[in-house]
Amino acid sequence: MKIILSKNSKIESVDFENLEFGKIFTDHLFICKYSNGKWNEGKIMPYDDFLISPSARVFHYGQAIFEGMKCFKSDDDELVLFRPEENFKRFNISSERMAIPKINESIFFDGLSELLKIDRDWVKKGGGNALYVRPFVFASEPSINASEALEYIFMIICCPSKSYYADQQIKVKIEEKYSRAAKGGVGYAKAAGNYAAQFYPTYLAKKEGYQQIIWTDSNNHNYIEEAGTMNLFFRIDDKLITSPTSDSILDGITRKSIIEIAKNLNIEVEERPVSVDEIVEAQLNGSLKEIFGTGTAVVVLPIKSFGYKNKDYSLSEITDSYSNILKEKLTDIQYNKSKEYEKWKFIIT
Repeated sequence: MKIILSKNSKIESVDFENLEFGKIFTDHLFICKYSNGKWNEGKIMPYDDFLISPSARVFHYGQAIFEGMKCFKSDDDELVLFRPEENFKRFNISSERMAIPKINESIFFDGLSELLKIDRDWVKKGGGNALYVRPFVFASEPSINASEALEYIFMIICCPSKSYYADQQIKVKIEEKYSRAAKGGVGYAKAAGNYAAQFYPTYLAKKEGYQQIIWTDSNNHNYIEEAGTMNLFFRIDDKLITSPTSDSILDGITRKSIIEIAKNLNIEVEERPVSVDEIVEAQLNGSLKEIFGTGTAVVVLPIKSFGYKNKDYSLSEITDSYSNILKEKLTDIQYNKSKEYEKWKFIIT
């Protein structure tokens, strides 16, 4: 692997206490190109703009996928990645669905590890602090022929982060018209276009005072799928319920981790279809105690109210919040404060 180090670090100019998510990037990036039927040698270089042809297929046909990961710093100065092997698996699942060549495991992890070692000072200690890691790949071949590309660029960039949302609880709208994904589509892949398609309905929801959308099935909008940046959990009485993953729902890594932690805490978990009517009825009869979302960026995020059919439904404050218990357990693992779930930690010294 070739390494070119930056001559001038930006780190001293960064206010780490007042970060806007996704706007500040570390000093270096990792890049690897695919051509002639194979991935070539990767390179770490200073983070900077680069030239690309206006006819690159990604601009015309959207052949691009990505992952979202987080790197934490323990009290012992260890860098801790949370379940990166799951991100790697999902990265290649997404690639396959978008007809992109799978990346080699050695290229992915060698590039990732070396990049984090070089930019380790950007990972700050303390709860809420992390380095958000974005691996992505896109079609770079200059051609507007409507078919899969023959050339690709794989990159990893990183940005320091704190909380994704300024508020620790959010207000959401249950979608009744637009769809995020459909059966047989690409909803389970982290394809770039999946997120672009959410922006307009989310913009409309924000104009109404909501921060996110709860997506429903594309057939009749009767069943809950996921939110824009997270999977969803509903606590009805003392049972946690979440929609099963499918080809229209992302197989969230935080989601599967929360399910395992909850079960080990003897919290009953059901993975089954969840209807909108069931949630509204549970709110009206008082059995709906919590709604929260899970995801790499948001971690575990409580939802304080939801809107449906021009009516808002608020959730009461509770003292024995599952979301708080599960978030504390999860973050203790991520910052290596807990010695449980050692298999989930990828430690870089």
